Amino acid sequence: MPPETFSDADILAARGVKNEVDPLRPYSMLVEPEFCIDGLVEDVATIFLSNRECPFRCLMCDLWKNTTDERVPVGAIPEQIRFALGQLPAAQHIKLYNSGNFFDAQAIPPQDFAAVAELVRRFRTVIVENHPKLCTDRVVEFQQLCGTQLEVAMGLETSHKPTLSQLNKQMTTDDFARACDFLLSHDIRVRAFVLLRPPGTTEQEGVERAIESVRFAFSHGADCCAVIPTRVGNGIMDQLLLSGRFESPTLRSLETVVDTCVAEVSAAKESRRVFADLWDVQKFSTCEHCVVARIQRLEQCNLTQQILPSVACPHCVDQVVGR
Repeated sequence: MPPETFSDADILAARGVKNEVDPLRPYSMLVEPEFCIDGLVEDVATIFLSNRECPFRCLMCDLWKNTTDERVPVGAIPEQIRFALGQLPAAQHIKLYNSGNFFDAQAIPPQDFAAVAELVRRFRTVIVENHPKLCTDRVVEFQQLCGTQLEVAMGLETSHKPTLSQLNKQMTTDDFARACDFLLSHDIRVRAFVLLRPPGTTEQEGVERAIESVRFAFSHGADCCAVIPTRVGNGIMDQLLLSGRFESPTLRSLETVVDTCVAEVSAAKESRRVFADLWDVQKFSTCEHCVVARIQRLEQCNLTQQILPSVACPHCVDQVVGR
């Protein structure tokens, strides 16, 4: 069944209520290890900034839950970062994730760029998230202020054009490619987010298209791809699940995508990385007996960028897809 088209109004009408956030505090923060581009495993501090909601109402997005309705005051974002750095252990790299687009002037006030840059310039890499259509000279200006390696994480979601057009993301694969070209021309690295089984796809299609999407991102210069299982929880996705128009992918499918893409990178001897997004990933398992072992295996795959022995489970009812 082909995916349907949903408008901003449809998506907004299906939502629940937002969580209350403090404009002077990040809504979450953490430090975790990551396999870096140079082959080292180093700590990355991630600060989840509280700011205004993203103007793009993507069908599958639930990041709006921790956002404000209005732009935060000038000075609030530096204060959030300052507070988080005072609480977190030392790290070599930093992610400033703001539930939307770092270079949306209604989310992160450009007047704060200099103060933010001063706070993060000591890190080896500064990673922000942004929509391909908002990759403009403002990104280059921020890079120059930071004086360190800037990396922009963008949601490709899928390189399958008909599916991408149904996600209300208001971009095309050509937009993604143009953004990559622009960023790379200014020595700004690219990280991509790829969805596993967006609405309107079967399990087999979900696996095949996720693999194709990782290849597409790499072919346009991304050096890191995170594969994200499409999940419910934002309202409209729950409606699609209940009506039979969406099914969550399985944990085994996530393993298949990551194993295939890691193997391809290794065979090509490329300095690229493929990560499984493991947030709440236990929900995608259909076997309680092997879920912990499978998650631990994916964690190690993320940290080593090597394919580890498969988990054998006599109880498992998951079907191996795409092999």
